[in-house]
Amino acid sequence: MHVKPQILTLQAYKPGKPSEIVKREYGLDKVVKLASNENPFGCSSKVFEAIKTVADQFAIYPDGASEALSKKVAAFLNVTPEELLFGSGADEVIQIITRGLLKSENNIVCATPTFPQYAHHAVVEGAEVRSVPLVEGVHNLTKMLEQIDDQTKIVWICNPNNPTGTYVNEVELENFIRAVPESTYVVVDEAYVEYATATDFPNTIKLLQKYKNVIILRTFSKAYGLASFRIGYGIGNAELMAELNIVRLPFNTSMIAQVVAMVALDDQQFIEHCVIENTKGLEQYIKFCKEQDIPYFPSQTNFIFMEVENSGEVFEKLQSKGYIIRAFPQGIRITIGSKEENEELIYHLKEVLNHKIIQN
Repeated sequence: MHVKPQILTLQAYKPGKPSEIVKREYGLDKVVKLASNENPFGCSSKVFEAIKTVADQFAIYPDGASEALSKKVAAFLNVTPEELLFGSGADEVIQIITRGLLKSENNIVCATPTFPQYAHHAVVEGAEVRSVPLVEGVHNLTKMLEQIDDQTKIVWICNPNNPTGTYVNEVELENFIRAVPESTYVVVDEAYVEYATATDFPNTIKLLQKYKNVIILRTFSKAYGLASFRIGYGIGNAELMAELNIVRLPFNTSMIAQVVAMVALDDQQFIEHCVIENTKGLEQYIKFCKEQDIPYFPSQTNFIFMEVENSGEVFEKLQSKGYIIRAFPQGIRITIGSKEENEELIYHLKEVLNHKIIQN
């Protein structure tokens, strides 16, 4: 055995098939990918000009501390640069937090289903994973609190949650954090926070001043449309961030990623446009679900989760028609696309589901 035994209980992350492979397999001219919650409108147009300005610096190592980006994000969030920790996507920040905090005798508490990397990295470190089922797609904070003991090092709250798109509101979240022991860190993963429009969605930045055991995760991969650049960050107590920084790999974020993130952050008009269009797209799917009597979870993200039977079969049939979504045991998750992409997918989804009903 060449690796730690617990690693053999896991599987390497398997992304969906690239569009070009799906085209070849099914003989298609067009493939629409609505599986990975990417921004269908791309990124700010200013990003393309920014890349040109650094074309002569590709042979130079990036600023390992992401100093300029730290100052820019800190000013935007009204925090200090010392409260920030950047990673190659929020995924790497999850890994850094896990590696820095967990020992084999520790445990983590998280929801199920939720973003799987919380549990994945805990298992790698030999820690116990305590999973609490969602209730109507939402974190069951009462049951999660009951799972915490003196060896619980991290509680993960994906808010809004992936894959259900639901959220924990401000009052519920703070009441939960207040009840959690100070020795346990509450990590709130806000990868989709820009899309959230609920009036009672938590303002977690304010919580940082009151609770030193809170860490917030954010990313430039989703609303900002910079997924291929791999840039995300954590926000938390400055002393803790300095300690976790020791775990961070040197030069873990590229110079180009840092530059385009700063430019993208300045273009909030683009983000506002994307949120407006995303809300319209969600309404397309909600209308469809209501007309077809399909259970779904109200979403605060750029995706919607529908509870359908035989989700794997639905996934395969849609993929054969050139539409890639994501299947889970409980149903399917569809990324909100452009108006036209949504209309096309809804047309094919209606055909697939009606065909299944007739067959049954």
